[in-house]
Amino acid sequence: MLNDKKNSDVVILCGGKGTRLKEETESKPKPMVEIGEKPLLWHVMKYYSCFGFKRFILALGYKADIIKQYDFNESDWEVVCVDTGLNTLKGGRIKRVEPYIQSNFFHLTYGDGLSTVDLDALQTFHLKHGKIGTVTAVHPSSRFGDMEYLNKLWQSDCPPWKIWE
Repeated sequence: MLNDKKNSDVVILCGGKGTRLKEETESKPKPMVEIGEKPLLWHVMKYYSCFGFKRFILALGYKADIIKQYDFNESDWEVVCVDTGLNTLKGGRIKRVEPYIQSNFFHLTYGDGLSTVDLDALQTFHLKHGKIGTVTAVHPSSRFGDMEYLNKLWQSDCPPWKIWE
């Protein structure tokens, strides 16, 4: 088993149907929805590669062939595609990629898991604590804004309303 970052595996869950993006995901899996000219999945992988991760195991399901046919075109990436079943739940997908994991520890994220998490700090934190897993999460703000009651005044992070002419 490998234990350095360059050789640590990144497992990416790419099997869901992405029903909240139905307009986009009727013809492609959610990780293949594009931002700019690249799919979400490529952006996730590129972010990990900026921290030295180069081996990606994609747990595929819905419209798996579209991901398999995509040319990731990054010479230093190793991409392993594993068809984990159309209706397999997350835990089952992780179990089905287990034989492909070559490193002592691995990162796990979603095919749309864009973030600004400092992966070096995350890995250091995880290894320091010696636990089986470390979870990162965010509390997303409401798309309609958030309000707080401070010192008897209401404050909002909502932008001022724009009047369209």
